[in-house]
Amino acid sequence: MQPFTQHTGLVLPMDRSNVDTDQIIPKQFLKRIERTGFGQFLFFDWRFLDDGSDNPEFELNRPELAGATVLLARRNFGCGSSREHAPWALADYGFRAILAPSFADIFFNNCFKNGLLPIVLDEAVVDDLFRRAAEHPGYRLTIDLQSRTITDEHGLSLPIEVDDFRRHCLLNGLDDIGLTLEHEADITNYEQVHGIG
Repeated sequence: MQPFTQHTGLVLPMDRSNVDTDQIIPKQFLKRIERTGFGQFLFFDWRFLDDGSDNPEFELNRPELAGATVLLARRNFGCGSSREHAPWALADYGFRAILAPSFADIFFNNCFKNGLLPIVLDEAVVDDLFRRAAEHPGYRLTIDLQSRTITDEHGLSLPIEVDDFRRHCLLNGLDDIGLTLEHEADITNYEQVHGIG
């Protein structure tokens, strides 16, 4: 998993509440078990028209937002079914962080396990970020996980709260397997002592 220490990226404002995992990655694309290849199907039903062409009204298709890596959303992002494919699709597309007033619990946990940083912010702060994004074309944020801050080029400086354990995992690029391998020497020793393997 790619470590997350500091990231500066273009902000994609998605002014929608209750964005569910069925919209993030529709069920017809859940036929693979690899974590890659899902980005092309991200927000498929919103992104494309019935004839398969880009929906020019959808945020992800706006030329000035091409390459966005920070997603700004409204409350209850990632609700719906508990598919891990949702953070896989967001990460595969290129997003590194999601800012919202609240997240569905399972989606929130799955983000950390897949190298995405979900950040819970007060609703008033999210409102202010939407305003800033509208006022400053090409609006970018810097998210520093080491100092636990979000800054922009216009005087913004916000503290963020991230659980110490999850922060450790992201800073070091550790998923569940990586965490286990941190104890590889102990595991090997145990196996040798008990004649396993």
